[in-house]
Amino acid sequence: MHEETAAMLDHVRTALPESGAHGFDHTLRVVRLCERIGAREGADMAILIPAALFHDIARPLEEEKGVPHEEEGARMAESYLRSVRYPEECIPGIVHAIRAHRYSSGIAPGTLEARVLSDADNLDAMGAVGIARTFMQSGEQGRDIADATGHFHDKLLNLRDRMYTETARKIAEERHAFLVAFLDALDDEMGARIPQDV
Repeated sequence: MHEETAAMLDHVRTALPESGAHGFDHTLRVVRLCERIGAREGADMAILIPAALFHDIARPLEEEKGVPHEEEGARMAESYLRSVRYPEECIPGIVHAIRAHRYSSGIAPGTLEARVLSDADNLDAMGAVGIARTFMQSGEQGRDIADATGHFHDKLLNLRDRMYTETARKIAEERHAFLVAFLDALDDEMGARIPQDV
């Protein structure tokens, strides 16, 4: 790993819990997805990887103070990158990608790097990992299975159609199918009746 990237990784790690629905483990998975998708799509990794590393750095502040994490995270990233003299021409693209990554922010990702980050973040909410994260978040917030399945229907089942890149669309197809199969099985089990002849 490049020394500059390793330093960013260490900086972000200190701001996030190690695990949880939006912990450091989520950030690492998003970075890996960005590496995979970005390489296929021809993204500028000097913009994409820092954006992926910093995309959720302000999550704890949002939970504590209610500030939108995409806005505060973009500000924190810009401040850090300027303090380490990161190439100035990359910073606006990094800031934009962080601001535009959130599903509900209403900011359209206007660059390839922002689209890849949005795709990677959404992919981590799908498939087996997305299922695990949804139930983890439900538990963290004291909610039950019904609340978690509501989140699947309100958001996660819509993510497949929100992918911007061809590479992400292919990954999303598999993860969406897994999610649908899981929900079918869950619905069966939640509404299970004991057969009369048992």
